[in-house]
Amino acid sequence: MSAVRSLGRALRGAGRFLRRDKKALVGSIILFVLLLIAIFPNWFTPDNPAAEIYTPGAGLSWAHPLGTTSFGQDVFSQLMAGTRQSVFIALIVGLLSTVLSVVIGITAAYSGGILDDVLSLFTDVVLVIPTFPLIIVITSYVKSASFWLMVAVLVFTGWSYGARQLRAQALSLRNRDYLLAAKARGESTWYIVAVELIPPMTSLIVANFLGAALYAILAASGLQFVGLGNINTQSWGTMLYWAQNNEALATGLPLWALAPGVAIAVLGSAFALLNYAFDEVANPALRPVAGLARRRRRWRPGAGAGVAATQVARPEVNA
Repeated sequence: MSAVRSLGRALRGAGRFLRRDKKALVGSIILFVLLLIAIFPNWFTPDNPAAEIYTPGAGLSWAHPLGTTSFGQDVFSQLMAGTRQSVFIALIVGLLSTVLSVVIGITAAYSGGILDDVLSLFTDVVLVIPTFPLIIVITSYVKSASFWLMVAVLVFTGWSYGARQLRAQALSLRNRDYLLAAKARGESTWYIVAVELIPPMTSLIVANFLGAALYAILAASGLQFVGLGNINTQSWGTMLYWAQNNEALATGLPLWALAPGVAIAVLGSAFALLNYAFDEVANPALRPVAGLARRRRRWRPGAGAGVAATQVARPEVNA
């Protein structure tokens, strides 16, 4: 029952947060729709995305809302089918990068000493390596890089910034009174880290996940666009690759290239909106000042003077 109550409180808190923050609400709606398409692509894909059975280069129509490719494939079906890989790459890379950031960053801060020095040095080395050139070098050695190889490369290059942030935050919390009290009670290290140290950092961890997911979708699409992924799979990046190779813009097929580009921008915007909303939670300096402005209008000098005058005059009336 306690777990059910905790889940209920968490859901109610999330609902209040979404109602209060419009950026988070818009980002959540966009992400939910794209996640629904990714989980059930057959519901939204009218035709086989790889079937070359239509008139090449056909324009917009009810049968083909985004036209067809120069091979006679339906662009809308390709866009819907490509949502799955693009969204899953973003979510899986974001999750694994965040887990790695939490483990390395918090372990370094809480342990201290030589272990902190070693983990911090490793984090700094990965952090200063030029990310995109490293990704190109790694994937270029493997022809038609698989989905999981791309995930592994993006996780390896995407965890260090979050680990650096979480280490700094954990260092600021390490000597707080409630942590020292937990140590004095004889609580285990796992309990202190999981129950006392991580919960106050939740907003920062979520923000790191969203930032890593945003990095993943942009990097993965860029790799596939230059042909360093498996070009025979369905994704937004491979759509851009085939559109660019077949000069879609020059041959009068702009939607073949624009549709996946807009989809990548929409998914990136969803993560960016959610990231900014959680940044406001973690950093009070970024929170909107609308509430403060309302309070100032409520207590404007004229109103205050009127109240004060009434309070002063009231005894004379009573007298």
